[in-house]
Amino acid sequence: MMRSCQRRGAAMTPAIDDPHNARSRRTRDALLAATREILEREGFDALTMAEVAARAGVSRRAVYLHFHSRTDLVTALFGHVAGREGLAESLAEVWKAPDAAEGLRAWVRHLVRYHPRLTAMNHALSRVDPHDADAARHKETVATAQMDNCRRIAARLADEDRLAPPWTVDTAADMLWSLIATDLFDRIMVDRGWPEERVLEHLLVLYESTFVR
Repeated sequence: MMRSCQRRGAAMTPAIDDPHNARSRRTRDALLAATREILEREGFDALTMAEVAARAGVSRRAVYLHFHSRTDLVTALFGHVAGREGLAESLAEVWKAPDAAEGLRAWVRHLVRYHPRLTAMNHALSRVDPHDADAARHKETVATAQMDNCRRIAARLADEDRLAPPWTVDTAADMLWSLIATDLFDRIMVDRGWPEERVLEHLLVLYESTFVR
């Protein structure tokens, strides 16, 4: 009986290289790309399942086949954006650094390289209605991931006895997290016109002189 069920289940699940499976992945990616475009251009208030369908050029039914609700759609967005913008690859340079100080420098390079790509998305999040549960959940997901990374960096500095006084792991993590600010990059790169190379050079000095002993 179990073998029979297993065979039936296997027959129902497309292989990874099945064209229907590939088509499904393309549709899912198109829906998430449409979601990101709506959020960046028009904000969370404009995000509806119908608008996502129209923007992606599919039926509403196709949207619901992939995402049961707006909540599911927004929840999946973080992973989609991270994948598209190379978050894992960028962070890998931080975690494979040979020591804590070099890890902090790699973190600064990551911020300068990665964070400006999310400016439009971050602006959309900052404008969102505080009562929008889906947006709030997305913001919390992003903030939690950022704080986890900052705590890991601060903890490594402390473990290697490189964390400068008066910082503790908690206070250093809080400050590192606070420095991941869209306003910082907007003001220095857009308002003041600093090129990426200058931003990187000066942020490296700022972070090292502040956090490393």
